[in-house]
Amino acid sequence: MGIPKRLLGSDEQIIYHLRTHIKRILGWLLLGLLIVIAAGVGALLLPSNWQPIGSWVIFGLAVILLVPLTIVPLLKWATTTYTITNRRIITRAGILNKIGHDIPLGRISNVSYDRSFIDRIFRCGTLILETSADNPLLLDDIPQVEKVHVRITELLFRLDREERLAQDH
Repeated sequence: MGIPKRLLGSDEQIIYHLRTHIKRILGWLLLGLLIVIAAGVGALLLPSNWQPIGSWVIFGLAVILLVPLTIVPLLKWATTTYTITNRRIITRAGILNKIGHDIPLGRISNVSYDRSFIDRIFRCGTLILETSADNPLLLDDIPQVEKVHVRITELLFRLDREERLAQDH
């Protein structure tokens, strides 16, 4: 979906709109599946004299477990986005309360990435954006992090070239 056009500057274009890799919530999704399967098996194995109240209790417990263990992580994952435009890096997160952070490309002094062995299997990694501030911005579990790294580097070179041309005139 991306950032709404009304939140972009004039002639600002979206290069990438990203979410963290699905591996971030894969464990929570598998746990949710196990809870659903266990609830179904538990309801089937209940003695008939415990029906239907026993089934309602089992499914109620399953829902109580699913909300914090699967639904909340899924919603957090779905509402955390990274948007890269030709001018800035935009981060947005939050289900009910939104947190946003924008970094103009001109403030980024270095771009690097880090990929663990597991990240290499899932074809993702951590993008590290260094600015003049002390703490670099870490964007974890970025899909195809090498491709995104190259594109941001190209944007930074183009911006640097445009600034030098503007200074010459």
